[in-house]
Amino acid sequence: MKILILSWRDIKSPFSGGAEIFTYENARRWVTAGHEVTWFSSDFGNCPKEEIIEGIKIIRRGTEITVHYQAFRHYKKNFKGKFDLVIDQINTIPFLTPLYVKEKKAALIFQLAREVWFYETFFPLSLIGFAMEFFYLKLYRRIPVLTISESTKQDLLKLGFNKEISILPVGIPFEPLEEPLAKDFNPSLIFVGRLRKSKRIHHIIEALQMVKKDIPEIQLKIVGSGGKPGYAKKLKRLVKKYNLGGNITFYGHVNEETKRDLIKNSHLIILASVREGWGIVVSEANALSTPAVAYNIHGVRDAIIDWQTGLLTKKNNPQVLSEGIITLLTDRNLYAKMKQTALNKGKEFSWDKSAEETLAILNKDLSGRENTRQTKRWKYY
Repeated sequence: MKILILSWRDIKSPFSGGAEIFTYENARRWVTAGHEVTWFSSDFGNCPKEEIIEGIKIIRRGTEITVHYQAFRHYKKNFKGKFDLVIDQINTIPFLTPLYVKEKKAALIFQLAREVWFYETFFPLSLIGFAMEFFYLKLYRRIPVLTISESTKQDLLKLGFNKEISILPVGIPFEPLEEPLAKDFNPSLIFVGRLRKSKRIHHIIEALQMVKKDIPEIQLKIVGSGGKPGYAKKLKRLVKKYNLGGNITFYGHVNEETKRDLIKNSHLIILASVREGWGIVVSEANALSTPAVAYNIHGVRDAIIDWQTGLLTKKNNPQVLSEGIITLLTDRNLYAKMKQTALNKGKEFSWDKSAEETLAILNKDLSGRENTRQTKRWKYY
């Protein structure tokens, strides 16, 4: 099987996130299983235009703004008729493959952008983007659609998609702990992700200054980079405003081993995003016996079992977030139970399982759900 993936970023992009991790971990296992995978994405910095990563052929053209047009040009000139399946990965802006790709195709939609537009872009572009999403997604209602959470599936159903939307499992890139880790007595929180306004890290900092009133020694580790420089400056101004210099550490970008160590040695992982596709970092934290406290948002509510592997807030504001943090850090029996349950849940996630089940879904479901003009049965393995 020859598979072409169209995505605005690849795994080596300095701004890669959960979507790129999902794509990479699946694609490299598809290669191992005997499939040919080409990943078309945007250029960045001084990166090579083409390279092979774990057997995946990476082709980079254009910027994150122009990559969609470059994909169209490259398809017409070099890709047409050479693949068995084209996966259109939609992350904010789609590649519009239903308009020009003749091969079998599927849309991989991690999450809808919706209100994220208002956090990450300026008016009136934010309003235009918000309104346009409904119209361009209509193009995909007649091809197979894949996603990673029930939340996104429900969003798509509300937009008129049929009920045959496949939910793909996610995984984690390491072996979970055997037993819950005995955490250091000094309580600590951790945020892991890009420093973007839609992640609402400023809410976490505001919640921390409330937690500090009950737990003066509380620590917050902020792990990640990227985003607009102005937002990072805003966060540091907040730290100064609330006199939290001794309670917060900015780690910036770290390697995977360091990230795991920081999560493993933290008591709670905190999320306050506007929305997520899933929140893979929650599953990674669970596998390291670290429960979560998070806003009850799309995607994250699928990753957390409320009051078992973490807490979901009743209202998405810093005050309620702080109350959830205090509840878990002051009730040691509840925390111990949740730490064990989180670890048990974390053990369920595997990229090997994800890749295998994703191929099975592609084999079983897509063959019967393509356009009526394409009725010939096909198999992936």
